[in-house]
Amino acid sequence: MSAQLLSFTDRGIFCAEGGFYIDPWHPVDRALITHGHSDHARWGHGHYLCTHQALPVMRHRLGDIRAEGIGYGERRQIGGVEVSFHPAGHVPGSAQIRVARGGEVWVVSGDYKVEADGLSEPFEPVACHSFISECTFGLPLFRWQPQAVIAEQLANWWHTNAAEGRASILAAYGLGKAQRLMTLLPQAGPILTHGAVEETTRILRDQGYPLPATTRVVAGMDAKSHPGALIIAPPSALGTAWARRFGPSAEAFASGWMALRGIRRRRGLGTGFVISDHADWPGLNAAIRATGAERVFVTHGYTTPFRRWLEEQGYEAGIVQTEFGGEEADTPSEAEPS
Repeated sequence: MSAQLLSFTDRGIFCAEGGFYIDPWHPVDRALITHGHSDHARWGHGHYLCTHQALPVMRHRLGDIRAEGIGYGERRQIGGVEVSFHPAGHVPGSAQIRVARGGEVWVVSGDYKVEADGLSEPFEPVACHSFISECTFGLPLFRWQPQAVIAEQLANWWHTNAAEGRASILAAYGLGKAQRLMTLLPQAGPILTHGAVEETTRILRDQGYPLPATTRVVAGMDAKSHPGALIIAPPSALGTAWARRFGPSAEAFASGWMALRGIRRRRGLGTGFVISDHADWPGLNAAIRATGAERVFVTHGYTTPFRRWLEEQGYEAGIVQTEFGGEEADTPSEAEPS
C-alpha cells in the first residue's frame, strides 16, 4: 500500500513525493502558498509557488523572495504528484491546492468562503477523496447574512454619521476585507485609508481589481479637510492617536467575530458588522459536501465540535494541529502608524 499522499508535520502539511509543504509555518526549501495572509505566507522559505494574483502582495509583504506564480486550474507535475490551484473565494488571489497521484486526490482548502463577494475569484468546489478544511467558524451559531444586507447596514451607518457631523472609522483587515468593503458600499463621500490598507489596495488596483478611488491618510489630515469621510483602518488603529485626529467620530469593526457579543464588549465597540471572509456553518458544510470527499481533516477554528459533527454525518474525520490564526492573524503586522 502506498504512503499517505499528504502528511502532517511540525513544519506544516507535507507531500513527500513532491518534496514540498503547503503553507508551512517554519522555513522549508519549497512552499506552496494558498494566499498572502501572514499566517499562511511566512518569510524564510527557499522557494514559493502561489497564484499569479497572490504573488504581488506576497512580494510586498515578504520582500526579496524566490517566488513563482501559477494560473488557476493550471496543472503542474512536481516530483511524483500533480498539483493545481483553484479559487477559494477568501481574498483576491486565494486558492485551494489540489494534489493528485494516480487516482488519489487530496485538496487543501487554505481559508475560504462560498459567497461570491464581487472582488475575490469565486470559490469553486474541487472533487477529491480527502479534504483538509479550515473551520474558523465551525459552530452552528455562525450564519452570515447576505452581503447585500450588510452593505445596506454599513451605508446607513456611514450616512447617519456624516449627517450628524461625525467621521466614520471602520476597522477591517488590510488584505481582502478592507477592499471588499470599499467595493460593496455606494460611495457617499470620500474614502480615506490607513497606510497599511492603502498599500495593499494600490497593489490590487494595479493588478486590475475594480477598486474605488481612495486617499491615504497623511500627517495634517483630519475630518475638516474631508467632511463625511469613511476611514478604513486595521483593527489595532481604533482608539489610538491616529484615529483621534479625525475629531468626533463613530468607530465600528467588520468581522465574523462580531457575531459574539462578548468579543464586541471586550473591544469596547458599540457597533459591529458581522461580515467574514471565511465560510460560516452552512458554507463549511456545503463546501465539504460538494467535494464528494470521504475523509475530512479540519484545522484552525472549532476543530473538536466540527470533527464530531462530521463523524455524525458519516465522514471519516480528523484534526490537524496548525499554527494558522484564522481571521485575526494579520492584525498586529498591519498596525504600523501612518
